[in-house]
Amino acid sequence: MPSSLPPGDEAPADGSLPSSALDGLGDRPFGLYVHVPFCSVRCGYCDFNTYTADELGGASTAPGASRATYAEAAIAEIRRARAVLGDVDLPVRTVFFGGGTPTLLSSADLGSILAAVRSEFGVAPDAEVTTEANPDSVDLADLEALRAAGFNRLSFGMQSAVPHVLRTLDRTHDPRRVPAVVGWARDAGFDKVSLDLIYGTPGETQADWRLSVEAALACAPDHVSAYALIVEAGTALARQVRRGEIEMTDDDDLADKYLMADHLLSAAGLGWYEVSNWASTADQECLHNRLYWTGADWWGVGPGAHSHVGGVRWWNVKHPAAYAERLAAGLSPVHAREVLDRSARRTERVLLEVRLRSGLPLDVLDVAGTAAVPGLVDRGLLVIESDRLVLTVEGRLLADAVVRDLLP
Repeated sequence: MPSSLPPGDEAPADGSLPSSALDGLGDRPFGLYVHVPFCSVRCGYCDFNTYTADELGGASTAPGASRATYAEAAIAEIRRARAVLGDVDLPVRTVFFGGGTPTLLSSADLGSILAAVRSEFGVAPDAEVTTEANPDSVDLADLEALRAAGFNRLSFGMQSAVPHVLRTLDRTHDPRRVPAVVGWARDAGFDKVSLDLIYGTPGETQADWRLSVEAALACAPDHVSAYALIVEAGTALARQVRRGEIEMTDDDDLADKYLMADHLLSAAGLGWYEVSNWASTADQECLHNRLYWTGADWWGVGPGAHSHVGGVRWWNVKHPAAYAERLAAGLSPVHAREVLDRSARRTERVLLEVRLRSGLPLDVLDVAGTAAVPGLVDRGLLVIESDRLVLTVEGRLLADAVVRDLLP
């Protein structure tokens, strides 16, 4: 959840939506994202809307602005979401707890938030319910409690198996703990376990990256996400780069590491289904992320969280104290919103769906975009499968350039 909020239009104090956004509600998949904005340590590369206890300072005493009281505020927003969306039958297909580090909240608090979702909306019988976790933020008892509460998918922030890489990223866990927590997850009854990796950290060699991917595969995960490190303006890492203290990895190195990951993951039976994501089977793909990638409906709970329903997108105030204070006063926590027109929605389809293994339907493109397709195919960046554009492995390396050609 990015720490900066975009400009937008003023939203009603009660958070109500235009009637056009509610048309067809329930016909489209619906999910809930719950942002937990707390971290024990701020990682130098992180640009998400997160806070340590020291950063919250005196605000941590405000109801909902501390770990001890946050569940109360999140549940208040879930109830507000139900009121805004009306009484249409809307069972939740996916719930995703992200952060921050959601598992800095107690398992009981996470369970109570999930129970509120179940009470207000209902949860589909085959719903995917995920929480992110750092390897050092949970033990077997925590995972057993989460599984009993209804969570059925875990996403562990492994990032790397190499100590010096983890130090550069300010990650605090011992890499040897990752196999242990994956084992505990299996013991607790989780059959959907994902590991997140980051490549391109300054000082990371090709051998370091191979070790990390192989260490992840040794844990037999069902899903792996691998993202290139991005140096975001305003982060501690960006300041280190600006001062010349560390040197960023070049694009050729990033490309080589992506190809290595794709080769190793594919050989282990994990196939790509989105440029940065691999799964052992279609059932192990992250359904919640598919909501984002395919323009479905979701409500984002928490400070700075973004939502989208029926072509209207909105985002909450950033600070946990301001968020909690608005809810306590009976007001919507929405900071601003925008109504997406037909052109904006088409542009977003191209940006997101072209990254999927299922591909982008050709008929989404306009005349200029359609005219660019033969050249991209000739360059070996795209193939056409059943009237859909699918990136080749070379196209995945140049996905942003492909999008620029398709959206001239």
